Amino acid sequence: MGNALVDISALMKSDDLLTELSLPKGSMTLIDKDKRACIFEKIENLEKEMTTGGSASNTSKALARMGMPAGFIGKVGSDKYGAFYIDEITKTGIIPHFITENVPSGTAMALISPNGERTFGTYLGAAANLIPEELDADIFKSYDYFYIEGYLVQNYALIEQAVKMAKLHGLKIAIDLASYNVVEANREFLERIIVEYVDIVFANEEEAHALTGKSPEEAVMQI
Repeated sequence: MGNALVDISALMKSDDLLTELSLPKGSMTLIDKDKRACIFEKIENLEKEMTTGGSASNTSKALARMGMPAGFIGKVGSDKYGAFYIDEITKTGIIPHFITENVPSGTAMALISPNGERTFGTYLGAAANLIPEELDADIFKSYDYFYIEGYLVQNYALIEQAVKMAKLHGLKIAIDLASYNVVEANREFLERIIVEYVDIVFANEEEAHALTGKSPEEAVMQI
């Protein structure tokens, strides 16, 4: 389960654009419609690529391409980006568990630095509107693992409901920690969810430090 976001990647000639847009390099920053429009304008003449994105979506695609059954729970808008997303996901063999709403679909603007580092300006749109009442408990019966995208963690009520449903049906629960700034903003909630429900945690060094305040080796033991 995760944010159904259309990734629009743009290759920057320098990091000056990040400073201009007030986006910390290497981070994920949630943006509003006005900021998204501003980024679209700034990257208009840059080399770009559009694809389906979101951590959970990317993981599902990798599993499907290896011949493993995978599904994806998410929400998209009833616009060209939502249609693109559903079409691309279905083509990869993922079982779609999508809800469509008449609002703009989520887009993740991935600004790629000359050294390859990615900085995200993320407009969640419809992806952020998935609510606990829209989850179907029967979906979980068909799976062994439930993977939660860390970028969805701000939606506390949704995460709580989803992990309870997953545990009820005996699934192993995995979560990635998304980005250090996401962890910092939701540390207390993440600590509780990990202890009570999560079986597998994915984190890089910065994310692990943001969660525990410790070095990589010590953070691994604590997590």
